[in-house]
Amino acid sequence: MSLIPSFFGNRRSNVFDPFSLDVWDPFRDFAVSTTRTPETSAFVDTRIDWKETPEAHVFKADVPGLKKEEVKVEVEDDRVLQISGERNVEKEDKNDTWHRVERSSGKFMRRFRLPENAKMDQVKASMENGVLTVTVPKLVVKKPDVKAVEISG
Repeated sequence: MSLIPSFFGNRRSNVFDPFSLDVWDPFRDFAVSTTRTPETSAFVDTRIDWKETPEAHVFKADVPGLKKEEVKVEVEDDRVLQISGERNVEKEDKNDTWHRVERSSGKFMRRFRLPENAKMDQVKASMENGVLTVTVPKLVVKKPDVKAVEISG
C-alpha cells in the first residue's frame, strides 16, 4: 500500500516498510529553521571543550585561520564567559573560478555559565596553532582545621 508517492523512480514509500524512503522528522512542524546559513555555519562549527582540573576550568576552542584580534573573550558579572569572533569571507576576484567552497565564514558566539568557585578576575586566554585556550582559575577551598578535643570524665 502506497501512502506517499516516491521521487525515486517506481519505489513507493510506506510507513510500515522498514526499508521505506520516508524518514519521520519530529521537528518538521516547528518554526525553528534547521538550515545552515552563512550567518550560522561558523557558529555551529565552533567546537569548544571544557574541562575542570583541581586548579582551574580550561576551555579549548578550535578557531583555525583566525588571528587573536578576530576573537573576543569576555567575562560578565554574573559568572558568564563569552567567546565570540568572526571569520570573514575571502575577497573575490572576478578572474577567479571557484570549484568548491567548504570553509565556513560568519560570526560565532558561545556562552558558558561558570560555577561559584571560578575566579572571574583572573581569567587568562592564549592562542596557538588555531586553538584558543581560556583558563579560569578556581577559588582555593580551604579545608577547615580540625582539632581533636579531649573528652574528660
